[in-house]
Amino acid sequence: MTQNKDPKRTVVPIGPYHPLQEEPEFFRLHVEGEIVKQLDIEIGYNHRGIEKLSESKTFDQVTFLVERICGICSTSHPFAYVNAVEDAMGLDVPTRAKLIRTVIGELERIHSHLLWLGLAGHFLGYNTVWMWAWKHRETVCDILEQISGNRQHYAMFKIGGVRRDIPSARVDGFIAALDGLVPVLDMFKGAVMDDPTIHLRTKGVGVLTKEDIINYSAVGPTARASGVDIDVRRDDPYAAYGMVDFKVIVCSNGDIFDKIVVRVLEMYESVKIIKQCLVRLKTAHGPIETEVKTIPTGEGIGRHEAPRGEVFHYIRSDGTNRPVRHKIRAPSFMNVPTNEKSALEQTISDAALCLAAVDPCYCCTERVSVIRGGSKIFDGDDLVKMSQEKTFRILEGFISR
Repeated sequence: MTQNKDPKRTVVPIGPYHPLQEEPEFFRLHVEGEIVKQLDIEIGYNHRGIEKLSESKTFDQVTFLVERICGICSTSHPFAYVNAVEDAMGLDVPTRAKLIRTVIGELERIHSHLLWLGLAGHFLGYNTVWMWAWKHRETVCDILEQISGNRQHYAMFKIGGVRRDIPSARVDGFIAALDGLVPVLDMFKGAVMDDPTIHLRTKGVGVLTKEDIINYSAVGPTARASGVDIDVRRDDPYAAYGMVDFKVIVCSNGDIFDKIVVRVLEMYESVKIIKQCLVRLKTAHGPIETEVKTIPTGEGIGRHEAPRGEVFHYIRSDGTNRPVRHKIRAPSFMNVPTNEKSALEQTISDAALCLAAVDPCYCCTERVSVIRGGSKIFDGDDLVKMSQEKTFRILEGFISR
């Protein structure tokens, strides 16, 4: 953390609790007047020890654990996780399961992008877009609820396939609902492309060059808005992505406006992918899972193009029913540091938009440092002890009242 020692500069804190952030994270803006000259990022407010918890769960239980890493993208981590375990096993899941997985993944992409678009409108003071986006997001959540029983945390994925089928009798209804979503996307596209207020607040603001993206190893819409043509679905096909036709949306200006454009146009591609998968489900008869009884010794990696970018999971097995190592890298872990670049030379109000433009998920991102300069700071027992001591202090405070 850099301390401000320049008498010409003022420190403006954003976070850890701020109306522009859904989760706690701390950004320290060093400003001269209204212009940001330096940005410090401090994480660590939401660390939950998911990787360590994973080692105490069975392989099947871990699927439900990682589903709770992120509330908005709750199927992204299970997608990457099962890909990793199946990679370790050398297992290929049935075609019907691949199609259903892809349907769920793309429905989530639409709902996540609509949620972000609504929040973006709210942050810009364009609350009409916020209300539109959240109203029409209900269509997607309704479809997910009909498929899985849940609007969030769908519990659809399992090692070897999926837990529930999509009945053929419902396919036509889902396709009709998706067709009805296209005019809504047209409305959003028109609002973004034609509204002068949106242009003034987003064009040329928070620019990340292609070189910046490469230097920070940014992923997802953040990278594609700056002309970096990457997408795991196309570059390393998994599930049914190798069976369907879709276009990877890439823009070139790298500003907030292009980040909006990428997400809006990606929703059209998601509708296209889902409809292709649903049509194939009518004829792709067969099982929805391959029975898995044991996980052999080995290691595997799983990747998934989540709405925010590539999710990466690494799994190592020693032949028991629990992983001995589970490593997770979420897209926001790569994208949040780009704010150090995008927020520079912006006004305070525009810098706040830059922080939100990468669609950050801090719960996905959190880490805790246990090693610094070759010496241990805390180990697992220390962290448990500190947590228990804090709990007792809180309880004593309530009792003393």
